[in-house]
Formats: sequence, C-alpha cells, structure tokens
Amino acid sequence: MKVLVSAYACNPAGSLKLHPGEDLTGWRLVEQLARFYDLWVVTHQYNKAGISEARAGTPLPNIQFIFVELSKALKWLYRIEFGQRIYYYLWQIKAWRVARKLHREVRFDAAHHLTFGNDWIPSFIGAFLPVPFLWGPVGGGQRTPKPLLKEYSLYGRFAESARNCAQSVGRRMLVRKRCLKKARAVLVCNRETQARMPRKYQDKILYFPVNGIAAEDFMDGLPEPRRNGQRFKVITAGRLHRLKGFSLAVEAFGAFAEKHPASEMVIIGAGPEGGRISGLISRLGLEDKVRILPWLPRREVLANMRSSDVFLFPSFRDGGGAVVVEAMGSGIPVVVLDSGGPGAHVEEAWGIKVTPKSRDSVIKGMASALETLCADDALRHRLGATGRKRALEFYVWDRLGDRLQEIYREFLIAGDRE
Repeated sequence: MKVLVSAYACNPAGSLKLHPGEDLTGWRLVEQLARFYDLWVVTHQYNKAGISEARAGTPLPNIQFIFVELSKALKWLYRIEFGQRIYYYLWQIKAWRVARKLHREVRFDAAHHLTFGNDWIPSFIGAFLPVPFLWGPVGGGQRTPKPLLKEYSLYGRFAESARNCAQSVGRRMLVRKRCLKKARAVLVCNRETQARMPRKYQDKILYFPVNGIAAEDFMDGLPEPRRNGQRFKVITAGRLHRLKGFSLAVEAFGAFAEKHPASEMVIIGAGPEGGRISGLISRLGLEDKVRILPWLPRREVLANMRSSDVFLFPSFRDGGGAVVVEAMGSGIPVVVLDSGGPGAHVEEAWGIKVTPKSRDSVIKGMASALETLCADDALRHRLGATGRKRALEFYVWDRLGDRLQEIYREFLIAGDRE
C-alpha cells in the first residue's frame, strides 16, 4: 500500500520543547507503519534536522518526507499559547494543498492523520483527499476537572475557558463532521475523547494509546527491593506546566512526610510553573526533602525511576502521559488522577487512581496512596511487577505497530474488498 501520512509533529529529537512527547510519538508511529507500507509523510519543516540525523544512522528507504512550512511572518503565533493551535490549523490547510498535488502523481491507497492528535481540530487531508482515511490516535476530549480549576492563575483559568470554547466550536465545524463521517476508523487515547464522539460513529471508535516504550530501554528487570534504613523515594517528572498538578503532588508528599520524615521526593522537569513550585516547597519547609532536577537525558530519567519506590503523577488533563508508561516499564507502582490518558493507562492491578472530587480530596487521596505503598513492601513489589508486565506486553512500540497493521487490514484493506 501507498499511504500518505499527515504528521505535523514527527521528530526523533523532540526539538521543540512545546511538544517533545508528540514529536516522538509521531516519529515512532511512522517507523512502525514503515514496517508494512510505503509512506509519504507530510510534516513541518522544523523536523527536518532531526529526521535527517536519524536517517543517516538508520536509513528508511520506503519513507519519503515532505516538509511544509507556513510563512515566517506567522511564527509569532507560536509565542502565544493558543496561537499555536491557530498556526497548526493554517498549516493543515497548506498541507492538504500539498497532499492534493502529490496524490495526482502517486495515487495513494490510503491516508492516515497521526499528529497533532486532536479531535476538535479536524484533518483537512482526511476530510478532502479522495482515499480511505484513518484518524488517530487522537485525544482532546479531556478537560481539567472543575474542582481543580482554582489551582490555576487568572490567566490559566482564562486559557482553559478559551480552550473549552474552541473545542465546542471545533466540534461543530463541517470539516470535522466530514472527517468523522469519512474515517474508516478513529483511534482515541482516552475515554473522555471517545465520549465526545457522536453515538452513530461509536462502532468505528477504537482505543489506541499515544504512548509507547522501546523494549531495549527496559531490559534490566525489576528494581531491587528497598533496604532497611533506605529513604522512601517518590518521583515525578514532566513539563512544569499548570495542567500537570505538581503543586498538589508536593502538598500530598508534605502531608505524607509528616508521618514519614525519612522520605524524599524528586521532581524532574522545567517549565513556567518552576518558580511557583519552588516557592511552595520553601513555604512548606520541605527544602531538605524535595528536589527539583532540570531536564535530564532519557536514560537518566529512567535510572531515577528505577531507584524510586513510587511514581506520583497528578496531571489534570493529559491526553496521554508517556512518563506513566515509562514508570510502569521501570517496575514501580504509579499513583495518578483518574483523568485523561493516565486514567486510561492505570488499572487497580498495577497502580492507584485518585478521583479528582476536590482539591483536598486529591491531596488526601495521594497522601493515603503513598502511605499504603510505604507500609506494604509486598504490595508495592506486586504492583510494580504487574505494571512492568503490562507495559512490556501492550506498550512496546513493535506491538503497537502490529496492532496498527491489524487495524489497517480490518478497516482499510478489508473495507475496500467489500
């Protein structure tokens, strides 16, 4: 099959700090599709350097990349949080025009929209290119739970309201309706996004995660049991952004540490909330227990996970949550909010989910989860082992690639035969 792939974010280097996770997801899924099909990948110009470097080390002969960029006069949009979505919307229109011309030459058998994975900004290529179409994996249905909106600054609450309004408008657009109608299958990465899809299309909505792991990064087996006298270590990681809930994680750890002074917490990441979180750590008198480490190379992040006892991740509305899957693969139990991608990744057999009913309930719930896991070494080990098994059986990129091939066979190839 000759497949046209729309992947705005597709970069093994994750070169833009605004969306390094989506960059890597796009690249990994393109690699997987290239195991089975000939690909033409329409992507943004910023990916060119990272892709060229990766291809120099590992040639991918059956992939052609087409780099598309908007006028440099529009780059200012990327300096505004919501402006990035406007830029992307305009980029999609240009990408569709490029794809339309390319289709006249190549005659594609199918089109697949990979990234950005957002259900309320529709795919112009998917809606208008006259070939069978696969959409996703997409998120976007998740919202910050209302009881937690007060955690945001005034600007943060305004930004969330603007996003909610944009979602409502986007889901009513004729292009999005055409996209849904035309798609042979729509892959979603969390239950909130599935709930936003019209009921009449539910038979072609499939769960598919946006996060995966490379098996070679997780070959060391389970972490060694904590020795007597060793400090209980809690870890969390990610971009220090308002939606990640790191301030609540610090408060929950502070409540836990009052009963367990021989404990520590490590936060790995950087971002606009860094100053606020540092100030909170000082106000709570946790300077000797909580450390913030800057961005680290991937292997160092995984090493820190393996040397920890629990991974704590109270993100309010992550569509995916790659670090949760990495923590599972590292063999440590995870504590998350029952929301978005993390809520979809985690089940009772390998982690603890806290229902975001209110600010206090989240803090108490996470502190209680830490208390339970600290007190029961056998439980902690069992959850870690089960989570690792789940990650290696379900989230390894090659397994996700095999699943994509099955979806292609069922919804694209078999559909054409009918």
